[in-house]
Amino acid sequence: MPREQGRKFIAQNKKARHDYSILDTYEVGLVLTGTEVKSLRQGRASLVDGFAMVEDGEVWLHHVHIPEYTEGTWTNHTPRRKRKILMHRAEIEKLIGKTKEGGLTLVPLDLYFKDGRAKATLALAKGKKTYDKRQDLAERDSRREMERAFGRYVKGRR
Repeated sequence: MPREQGRKFIAQNKKARHDYSILDTYEVGLVLTGTEVKSLRQGRASLVDGFAMVEDGEVWLHHVHIPEYTEGTWTNHTPRRKRKILMHRAEIEKLIGKTKEGGLTLVPLDLYFKDGRAKATLALAKGKKTYDKRQDLAERDSRREMERAFGRYVKGRR
């Protein structure tokens, strides 16, 4: 059987881009059990409440929901266990320094398979205030309206 090539997306955390302003992103590996990988291959996961923390020089992913594998037996995993994240030591040291600063957190943006291996995109993010969220929505709506108007103008339908 040939090896899997390319990216296959499993789950995205769209709410994270709304609730946080993204400062930096990292592609990270995950330490998973066999039934977790099988459940992910079925396209089942939720990143909604997920976050990452640095504990004792290691990065751990918390509250990411990977449901139990339907065909699994007593070897099945618990859906919301904490999972170890694989990163380079220099990246972890940088994250330790930045998360010690006030207000920065690590949030998973998406889960995917890259060349057959489970990966995640982890973002160093700062929480947005309510008025920032409203301002972003207003900017997006105005940009969309301008594009519509320009499209009508180009087509000759003022």
